[in-house]
Amino acid sequence: MTTLASVSTTPTVALRPATETDLLAVRRLAALDSAVVPSGPLLLAVVDGQARAAISLTTDAVIADPFTPTAAVVELLVLRAARLRRATGAHGRVRRARDRIALRRRQLREPAPG
Repeated sequence: MTTLASVSTTPTVALRPATETDLLAVRRLAALDSAVVPSGPLLLAVVDGQARAAISLTTDAVIADPFTPTAAVVELLVLRAARLRRATGAHGRVRRARDRIALRRRQLREPAPG
C-alpha cells in the first residue's frame, strides 16, 4: 500500500558530462530553446531522467527547456561549470555566469508573447 508519506515529490537531479548517447536530447533542448547546440564539451542537467538544460564548458552558452522550470538547474550548471574550470586551472567567468543566471531568471518570469 502506498501512502502520501511514502511518495516523494522531490525531483532527482543529475549533472553530468554529455556523451554521444545524449546527442538527440541535446539537439531537442536546442530546438526547444530556439538555439544552436553550444560548441565544446557540454555539462548536462538531467531531472527525473529527462534532459532539461546544458552548458558549454568552453563558451558558457546555455540551452534549456523553456516549457519546464529550469532556472534552478541552470544555476547549478553554471556553478558546477565554474568549479570544473577552476579545478582544471581554467579561468572561471563567475561574474558573467551570474549575469547569465539573472538574465535567464528574468526571461523565465516574463510571460510568453502572444
